Amino acid sequence: MRPDEIDRILSREDDLLPSSGFGDAVMESVRQEAATPPPIPFPWRRAWAGVAVGLLALLGGSVLLWHPGAGGAIGSPPPSIPWAAFESVLRVAVATGAPWIALALVGTFLSVALAMRLVSGRA
Repeated sequence: MRPDEIDRILSREDDLLPSSGFGDAVMESVRQEAATPPPIPFPWRRAWAGVAVGLLALLGGSVLLWHPGAGGAIGSPPPSIPWAAFESVLRVAVATGAPWIALALVGTFLSVALAMRLVSGRA
């Protein structure tokens, strides 16, 4: 094609008309979207309360498992932590690389939280 043919084709202005019913379909879709109620927000306060109760139950259960006699009489001294067992658990955790795993998990959580915060626009 020559440049003058391309100019002639591009200079022609044809009216573009939407297909029949397109405008009505779009307006019906807009009306339907406007009539849709907003989504129900997640109840974060109740969820965090449930998480806190679960953590307290887990902590209390682990204390009872650690010391079966921990639910002793009122006024009895609290049970002492067996430091030798704690030290052996700590030694195993360090030997398996648990601190590095924990550091990686915390770094991942912080980077994802930062990215989500930046994307949501609440920075």
